Amino acid sequence: MGLKVAVIGGGSTYTPELIEGFASRPDVLPIDELVLHDIDGDRLSIVAGLARRMLDRSRWPGRLVETTDRTQAIDGANFVLVQIRVGGQATRYIDETLPVRFGTIGQETTGAGGFGKALRTVPVVLDIANEVRARAAADAWLLDFTNPVGIVSQALLDGGHRALGLCNVAIGLQRGFARRLDVRPEQISLEHVGLNHLSWERAVRVDGRDVLPELIERDPEMLVEMSGATVERIRRLRALPSYYLHYYDDTPAVLAEQQRGGMTRAEDVMAIERELLEMYRDPALVEKPALLERRGGAYYSEAAAALVQSLHTGDGAVHVVDCRNDGTLPDLAADDVVEVAARIDRDGAHPEPLAPLGPEMHAIVSDAKRYERLTIKAALSGDRGDARAALAANPLVPAGVVDELLDALLDAHRAHLPQFFAPA
Repeated sequence: MGLKVAVIGGGSTYTPELIEGFASRPDVLPIDELVLHDIDGDRLSIVAGLARRMLDRSRWPGRLVETTDRTQAIDGANFVLVQIRVGGQATRYIDETLPVRFGTIGQETTGAGGFGKALRTVPVVLDIANEVRARAAADAWLLDFTNPVGIVSQALLDGGHRALGLCNVAIGLQRGFARRLDVRPEQISLEHVGLNHLSWERAVRVDGRDVLPELIERDPEMLVEMSGATVERIRRLRALPSYYLHYYDDTPAVLAEQQRGGMTRAEDVMAIERELLEMYRDPALVEKPALLERRGGAYYSEAAAALVQSLHTGDGAVHVVDCRNDGTLPDLAADDVVEVAARIDRDGAHPEPLAPLGPEMHAIVSDAKRYERLTIKAALSGDRGDARAALAANPLVPAGVVDELLDALLDAHRAHLPQFFAPA
């Protein structure tokens, strides 16, 4: 008997990436029914049209279904993939611009913007997860691609859901190293440690041999290009920070650039999405357009479909996922959700024990994890006191602006925060 896979947020312009990944694996992923669900029926119809043409072109043997009925999508599903954006790109624009007015960085997954997104997103994803628990197959997996992935995954696993989080940062770095070192991607393995969007590569192994130390000494400019970090920082850490660390390491420079204005990433993405959706309408289009690469999410199709494959077949392949720590990093709590490489089988993620984080890494990870847990508490309670405590704990938010910034964020996102504005 084949699989049923449901994609919640199937109207996303990312969906053709997923379609490509599933269509290329019919022998190892016997999907009988692939369901695309979205609350925006018109957008879903456009995206599903391209998806159907792509699948027909590849002679994919399964059935594609589009629906605005979430219950229909989830009912009996073996895998439920969640890729939603509560409030759409309009709320992302607020996350990127409102914090800047208060002298703090605006970004959709870190800082005050990420806080706003988490408050909107955590209750919705948990509601989806509860429906998965009630209506999907007994051993169904929920895979979260919805940002902020780390916070959402922590909330899901705290709630006892059978879930993993996935981000494309690690696979992007793996592919980048393979290209620059002129080896096959499968020859590269990373010692990826930290939290989602707060991570480092402590080793880059080619056929099992760590080449990162010699790259740091002989070709540091390549590492600078890949991460945006300075040579001095890379050499001090003896590790490669992810791009997102520059929000923490170079806060004044990033803030100054944002305060100068110009087109935000949200505006850029909105323009790209309008163009993509117009392209998707074309009945002659039967493959994902090159423009989709500018939308972000490089290698998303590979990462997502390969993870589903490993969970279904139990092949034991290694993937970088957001999962429970359970002793992997000995200086963090067992129930902390971390982002690390793990062997994946039908039972889920099995990360190997790693050395503790260095002092500099541990300090920021500990602060960020405390903020994540407080944010989940606030998102679920709808209590302003909880929300204030969480925002004050965010490492990127200055203490002097917390109260005014919180009021502004809650007011700006009022339509998507019913827990904070329940009728008296």
